[in-house]
Amino acid sequence: MKISNETKIGALTVIAVVFLILGFNFLKGKSVLKTGFFLYAKYSDLKKLSSSNAVYANGFQVGTVYSTTSDASLENLVVEIKLNTDYKIPVNSKASIETNPLGSPVLNIQLGSSTSYLKSGDTLQSSENTGLLGTLSNKLGPLSDQLTATLVTLDTLMRNFNNLLDPNTKGNIRSVISNLTDVSKSLTVSSVSLQQLLNTQSGALAQSLDHINEFTGNLAKNNQKIDSTLTYLQTTTRNLSQADINGMINGFKQSADSLSAIINKINSANGSMGALINDKALYNNLNNTVRSMNVLIDDLRAHPKRYVNISVFGRKDKGDYLTAPLPVPDSTQK
Repeated sequence: MKISNETKIGALTVIAVVFLILGFNFLKGKSVLKTGFFLYAKYSDLKKLSSSNAVYANGFQVGTVYSTTSDASLENLVVEIKLNTDYKIPVNSKASIETNPLGSPVLNIQLGSSTSYLKSGDTLQSSENTGLLGTLSNKLGPLSDQLTATLVTLDTLMRNFNNLLDPNTKGNIRSVISNLTDVSKSLTVSSVSLQQLLNTQSGALAQSLDHINEFTGNLAKNNQKIDSTLTYLQTTTRNLSQADINGMINGFKQSADSLSAIINKINSANGSMGALINDKALYNNLNNTVRSMNVLIDDLRAHPKRYVNISVFGRKDKGDYLTAPLPVPDSTQK
């Protein structure tokens, strides 16, 4: 029996379509006979999770999403998970859907701590994961409410502030701003003066520092002399500390006591000096004696022949004796 070309072409077409379907299902993670390790998870929102999306556990891809089904109410969504091999998944593990803004969502299995493991056909515990956008939304929600309340409070504050700003208050504020302008000008002038003061070439501070440098330089040059002076001062103070100051003071005190005793004796008129100072008669006698000596000297000067006679034939001068001192000639008269 001869097969026509049309039959051959039709058979090849059917085989190609079958292989195409099988290859497409294989790429999506499905097999025709549906063999392998399957688990199930139920959700109320799949977050665009679809077949062939990856399934991870501890960051490692353990399988893919085989299919997603739903009931008529679209409230109970079931995800069928096909694992690559018979992994030991604890019975208290949880599966959550994680969204990615830059890619497809994935199913992440958080492994539990139980020693009992799931079997093929069992259902995983599901947990809702809001993802990155959901977390940001949850955090920004309270912040948005607080910002709204803050803006309302700020609006009320500005209204009250505008009510307080009557014409007089506005004038006062303008005066304050004008005063601040004057103060800023004064600060500018002060800063210029300060800059001139701090000028390294001609500033007063630079000159003062130069004088200080000269002074310290002179001190450094005369350091040896200063050391010698300090050594002399140290020696002098050491000698003074070793001197018998108390003995000297006692000697001065004894001398003062002796001088006081002498003065007391002079004042008491018991000794010769005291009698000379305190006895009026002795003073008069001394005064008369001095007067008589003056008269004698004047008479000797006026009549020398009376006392000394060297002439052989001459006669002695007698009579006209002086009874009072001659008057003292005035030195101003010539």
